[in-house]
Amino acid sequence: MKCMEIFILYYELWSKPENKSTNKIEFCFDLQLFNGEKTEEATSKKKEDAKSKGQVGKSQEINSTFILLMAFFSLKILGGYIYEQIANYMMFVFSNLPADITSEIVMNIFIDVLKVLAKTTLPIMLSIMVVAVIVNLFQVGINFTLEPIMPKLSKLDPMAGAQRMFSKNSLVELIKSIFKIIIIGYFIIRFLKEEMTQLPKLIYADIFVALHTVSLLIFSLVFQICEVLLVLAAIDYLYQKWQHAESLKMSKQDVKEEAKQSDGNPQVKAKIKQKQRAIAMQRMMQEVPKADVIVTNPTHFAVALKYEKGMMAPVIVAKGRDLIAQRIKTIAKEARVVIVENKPLARALYATAEIGDVVPQELYKSVAEVLAYVYRLKKKLS
Repeated sequence: MKCMEIFILYYELWSKPENKSTNKIEFCFDLQLFNGEKTEEATSKKKEDAKSKGQVGKSQEINSTFILLMAFFSLKILGGYIYEQIANYMMFVFSNLPADITSEIVMNIFIDVLKVLAKTTLPIMLSIMVVAVIVNLFQVGINFTLEPIMPKLSKLDPMAGAQRMFSKNSLVELIKSIFKIIIIGYFIIRFLKEEMTQLPKLIYADIFVALHTVSLLIFSLVFQICEVLLVLAAIDYLYQKWQHAESLKMSKQDVKEEAKQSDGNPQVKAKIKQKQRAIAMQRMMQEVPKADVIVTNPTHFAVALKYEKGMMAPVIVAKGRDLIAQRIKTIAKEARVVIVENKPLARALYATAEIGDVVPQELYKSVAEVLAYVYRLKKKLS
């Protein structure tokens, strides 16, 4: 599609009179044209989203082949048991069938037939179900979702249906089906050619011998076909995994948009942080009038300290540098909070403690001297 756009652009440029006369075209590529190409591997988030919707890379050929293999393997193992159950029941029915058949007898026979069918088919059905579950777990793991079977109006769209019918996936499925028919047909024809001369002899053989021989031939044919189908299923499994990965690929723009959605828009995040800082600053300034002393250096740093009875040590209720320091000092003057100039102490408090922290132990002595000075000053003023 992009190549076609470039070709049209090239033709339009060449068709201009000034370019025809000089046979020169000033042509440049706009790399933004390729921004929508699906060149990036799917992110973990997109893979999880696709999995939650039931979009997984799995091969139906793996399922059908293993189910077919398990069904005939179970029949081969349980064939004698199944034959024995059915034969014994038929002998019992025909041996004890009364001359007058009533509706009650028919109902009892019907119930007994259901019991025999359950006893003979249930083991095979259970084995098939177990294999189907194991194969699905191997392919996609535990992934329960109702999304694929939910009704959607888009499924009724004839145009979308036509696109699915003539899509690349439909073509691949058609080729696979034709290939399977050819393989199965080949094995059946080869089987008939090899056994054609042997089959007529079974007419004169004992019924049990004939059934046993035919069953062995059928099992041999089916297992040969299953061996080939297993190879095809393995190839199809790898193809489906690759196709699924390709369908989930993203463009560079998609990756950027997903990053914005997961991490948040950088501009919005910056505004949120700015507002948070403003709120924190407002709260800090509200604590300045409650402080006992402001320690400054005197222009670059300002730290507000507060001490009450019961505290282990004075607490830093506000701090700042440069413009914020000047703002703290202005509010302190308006609230008549004592401002003490002590350059080393102001720098140390600003660097070693945060708002809400107590004064570090190594600064106890210096802070105690400042507070003692403040208390003496307040006592004189009072």
